[in-house]
Amino acid sequence: MQETVKKTTTQSKPRKAAAKKGSATNVQTMPSVPSHDQVAELARRYWAERGYQDGHSEEDWFRAEQELRAKAS
Repeated sequence: MQETVKKTTTQSKPRKAAAKKGSATNVQTMPSVPSHDQVAELARRYWAERGYQDGHSEEDWFRAEQELRAKAS
């Protein structure tokens, strides 16, 4: 039984630049998004302020996200 080995003799083409300057996909122009840890820390503070009452975790999370996004703007 023979093994077949492929040899490539063609050179790969150079890659094009990912994005041109001033493009809408430029990371610098995107709004700042708070990290998961930042939101979690602030939401936990809101939970503590309420006396650790259960049942409002989604509200705390949403409030923390909104506040952090407003500060980043």
